[in-house]
Amino acid sequence: MSITDTVSSPLSLSKSATTTCSSLLQELQEIWDEIGESDSERDKKLLQVEQECLDIYRRNVDKERKYKAELHLSLAEADAEISKLVSALGEQVSLPLSGKMKGTLKQKLAVIDPVLKDIRTKKHERIKDFLNIETQIAAICAEIAGNDTVISPTDTQVSEQDLTVKRLGELKSHLQELQSEKNLRLLRVNSYMSAIHELTVVMSLDFKNIIANINPSLANHLNVQSKSISNETLASLTSEVNSLKQLKQQRLDRLQDLGSSLIELWNLMDMPMEEQLRFNHVTSLVSSSIDEITRQGSLAIHIVEQAEVEVERLNALKTSKLRELIFKRQNELEEIYRNVHMDVDSETARQILIQLMESGTFSSDLSNLLSSMDDQVVKAKEQASSRKEVLDKVEKWKHASQEESWLDEYEKDDNRYSAGKGVHINLKRAEKARILVSKIPSLVENLTAKIKAWEKERGMPFLYHKAPLLHTLEEYIISRQEKQEEKRRSREQKRLQDQFAAEQETIYGSKSAKKPLGNANTVPGTPNSRRMSTPSGRYGASIGKEKRGSGHVIPINYVSLAKDDQKCG
Repeated sequence: MSITDTVSSPLSLSKSATTTCSSLLQELQEIWDEIGESDSERDKKLLQVEQECLDIYRRNVDKERKYKAELHLSLAEADAEISKLVSALGEQVSLPLSGKMKGTLKQKLAVIDPVLKDIRTKKHERIKDFLNIETQIAAICAEIAGNDTVISPTDTQVSEQDLTVKRLGELKSHLQELQSEKNLRLLRVNSYMSAIHELTVVMSLDFKNIIANINPSLANHLNVQSKSISNETLASLTSEVNSLKQLKQQRLDRLQDLGSSLIELWNLMDMPMEEQLRFNHVTSLVSSSIDEITRQGSLAIHIVEQAEVEVERLNALKTSKLRELIFKRQNELEEIYRNVHMDVDSETARQILIQLMESGTFSSDLSNLLSSMDDQVVKAKEQASSRKEVLDKVEKWKHASQEESWLDEYEKDDNRYSAGKGVHINLKRAEKARILVSKIPSLVENLTAKIKAWEKERGMPFLYHKAPLLHTLEEYIISRQEKQEEKRRSREQKRLQDQFAAEQETIYGSKSAKKPLGNANTVPGTPNSRRMSTPSGRYGASIGKEKRGSGHVIPINYVSLAKDDQKCG
């Protein structure tokens, strides 16, 4: 093909390009004419130009052919990538393959490119989700395995072959299981640490040091998530808790033994309460269970050591203290017998105690002796308690007897009604004494019944000041009857004397009879004065009646005195 044909071909060049080529060719011909080129040179140069044009066309064609192939390859790769991503993501795309699509290659690519970009975006997002979950899974697994290496997303490889939602869900479920396992392990760790803390507080141990020796991460209270939850850590915590519980039990057993020893020694040696209170924190543990011991420092080692020292000290004082306590029990025994009026040979008892203490070589012998003394004190208290009711009635009887003796002396006093200091007090006492004396028979009767019941129950006489109390009562009853009979004879004799005197006054008269009886006590030593002050006044009621008609004034206390004397009689 000549250059002219090429230029004139409408398929090769556009109209403007053809016009330009024709113009350039015309200008080239003119130049050659001016130069004087031969036709052969002209043909040679035109052929060269033609060849260059063909080369340019050929290169452009090859370029376009290559571009076409690249478009086909891009379409094929896009189809393959879409298929791979759809398979990896497990999603469906409503897009036919490029071979089944209509339109040019660029049109096909224009349709496929947005879809591919969208799928690629989903892939990247899905990979991020997988990376996040798998990083967390790897981190928790590392914590459980005891690996302290920090897991970062760059250390995690995500398999892009399966990015389906199903696999992502499986990984999430696995992550939740691991998180639950981690939370349970954290709870166990915290529970063990709490138990260790309680045990160390009770025993005054270094909690931080113990925890740090198990795992340093446990000592960081500010960051809960940093605590080790590995199998090794849990095993160490379990072992430490068991060891501390055993140590707590050992210390409690030791303190309970020491507390029991202290209580025994205190009771044995009758230690003062102030000294016992110093170790109340030890003795209070004797009946406590191990779970009840929660007070801070209650099982500290220095508490155990102090209790041990105290027990050793008390054991050293035991012998001398026991001797002192034995005599103290003897004094207590004597005091009990003395208070209930029981006879005891104190001197002989003390001599026997001294001999027994001198014959004993060990504190155990003294302990047995003190225990025997305690038993005697208990029996003495029981016996004293059994005598108390009888002794209470004895005291009432003695008081009534004393009042009776006082009343007898009081009634013998001729001047007991004379005006003076304390007369009204004695009158009141006499009135009460008469009431009390009237109850003596019933008091003696009740007391006798109580004594007989007591003697029958115990099969032994009731001694009071070394003498049987029943015998004393019998003697008292006989003596009282004799006194009563003597008083009755005395009153009868007095009555007869007063009656005789009254008859004489009636027959012969008397100057003093003309005087008002109200003034009878105004002249001491006169017959009328003596007559009104003696017990015979209780029998003068009939005489008073005879004298009322004659205008004599009867003393104010005449009737009441007569009533009192009648009660006494």
